[in-house]
Amino acid sequence: MYLGEMYKRFCSDRFGISRSSATKPNQLTMKLIIVALAFVAVAAAAVVPVPNEQVQILRSDFQTNPEGGYNFGFETSDGSSRSETGSLKDVLDEDNKPHQVVTVRGTFSYIKSDGTSETINYTADEFGFHPEGDSIPKAVSRR
Repeated sequence: MYLGEMYKRFCSDRFGISRSSATKPNQLTMKLIIVALAFVAVAAAAVVPVPNEQVQILRSDFQTNPEGGYNFGFETSDGSSRSETGSLKDVLDEDNKPHQVVTVRGTFSYIKSDGTSETINYTADEFGFHPEGDSIPKAVSRR
């Protein structure tokens, strides 16, 4: 028995797919693809159930000030929190012309999947966003 006959017998026995003289190889391939996609759909549907517990907002506040700055923060029942302060700063552009930029300083924390708390502190200014925290890789200085 050669390999082609073994393949026909396997498909016929396992999947009920026969390859008669009227069945073209492309039809057999399509049937196998449909069976494989059905298995993938069943596996994708078997997702771990998520609890229906809704996260409650415990605290939320936001203030703006006339100079252009702001403060906001929130805390939720799942252990997440965030606070941020923004203020205007006078800087010089490339042409040494003054303009204002918003500088931001803040922190956020959340509970990771292993149950530990993660806190990220950050600043943002005319030079970019600068996060710091245990999960943020440290820049390596080269000398």
